[in-house]
Amino acid sequence: MELATYASHPQDSRGRLYPDFQNIIRSPFQRDRDRLIHSSAFRRLDGKTQVFAYHEGKNYRTRLTHSIEVAQITRTLCKSLCLNEELGEAIALAHDLGHSPFGHAGERGLNNSMKKYGGFDHNVNSLKIMTQLEVHYPEFEGLNLSWEVLEGTVKHNGPIKNNKSKYLKFYNKKFDLDLKRYSSMESQVASFADDIAYNNHDIDDGFRAGFFSIEQLCELPFIAEIITEFDKANPQADDNLRIYAITRNMIARMIFDLLDNTRQNLKKFNIKTAEDVRSQKDFTVNFSAKMQNDIKELRKFLKKYFYTHTNVARMDMKSQKIVEDLFNAFINNPLLLPLETRKNISAITSEEDKAEIICTYIANMTDMMAIEEHHRLFDPHTRF
Repeated sequence: MELATYASHPQDSRGRLYPDFQNIIRSPFQRDRDRLIHSSAFRRLDGKTQVFAYHEGKNYRTRLTHSIEVAQITRTLCKSLCLNEELGEAIALAHDLGHSPFGHAGERGLNNSMKKYGGFDHNVNSLKIMTQLEVHYPEFEGLNLSWEVLEGTVKHNGPIKNNKSKYLKFYNKKFDLDLKRYSSMESQVASFADDIAYNNHDIDDGFRAGFFSIEQLCELPFIAEIITEFDKANPQADDNLRIYAITRNMIARMIFDLLDNTRQNLKKFNIKTAEDVRSQKDFTVNFSAKMQNDIKELRKFLKKYFYTHTNVARMDMKSQKIVEDLFNAFINNPLLLPLETRKNISAITSEEDKAEIICTYIANMTDMMAIEEHHRLFDPHTRF
C-alpha cells in the first residue's frame, strides 16, 4: 500500500538513540513492534487489571487483551487512512506498557504515594521500560526503539506542556521527543483506537458482570436504535447475541465516524506532510461533534452503572490500599525490598531517587505479584 504524504515514512524516521543494524526483511517500525511483543513488560500485561482485577473472571479484559484489541483497531484505521500500519501497531501495543497493577486504582495509589516527588504517570513509565528497564542487548539499555515509537507512546494523549517528570526531562535531553507539539497521525489513531476499544468493551464486561441490562443500555438512544434494528432481523436472539450486536455496531460506527471526520480535518487544515500534523493546535484525528457527545453520554452511563458499582468500588479501594501500603513499607524500610532492588538503592542518598526506584518496582508488578507481596509483608500467617 502506498502511504499518504502525511504518513510516517520509514525512510524519514529520526532514527534510534544508539546505532543499530538495518534489517533487510523488516522495516524499522516492524522491528520496534517485534521488540515490544518479545519484551517481558508486554507479557506482564496479561496479569494486570483493565477494569476488573484479572483473577475476578477469566473472560474479562486484561491490559494485554485490551492492548491487542487497540492494535487491531489501529491497524484498521491506519490502513483506511493510508498511514503506516506498523508504526501505529507498535504504539498501540506500547501505550499501556507502563501501567501499574490494578489499573487506574493502582495508578491513583502510586500517584498519591509519589505526590511530593512529582507523581506517577504510566506513559512516562512506559518510556522508562522501553529505554532503560528492558535490557536485551549488551550495547545499550532498553530496546533502542525508533524516535517515532517513543514519541508516539509518550504523547499519544497529546502534547506535554508541563513536564514534571524527572525521568522524562532526563531522557528528553538525550533524545528530544518534541514534547510540546502533537504527535504523528499514527500515534493519534492509536489514542482514539484506545477510546473505541475500552468504551465498547467496558459495555461488554459490565453487562457480563451483571451490572446492567440491555434494557438499561437502551436508555441511550443510539444503542436503542441498534437493538431495535437487530431485534427486527433476529427476533429469537438471546441477550448474549444482542450484546455482541451492540458492541460490534458501536465499534463500526465509531470507526467510520473517526475516518470521515479525520478526512474532513485533513482537507480543512490543508495537511500535506507529517510535519503539518505535528504543527496543528489540536488533534487532526478526531470524532465528529455528534459522536463526541454520544461517547460522553456512554461514559456517563458506564460511570453510573459500572465504574461506581459497589463491587468495583470495593475492589478499587482494596487495590489502591495494597499499592499505598507497599510503597509506605518500602520507603520507610528499604531493607524490605528484594536484594536485586536493594542493590540499586543502597548507594542513593536522595529520597526522591529512592522513591522513584520503589515506585518503578511496584508499577511493574502484576496484580498477583502485588497481592502476594502484600501478604508476605502484612499477613502474620504467611510464612517468612
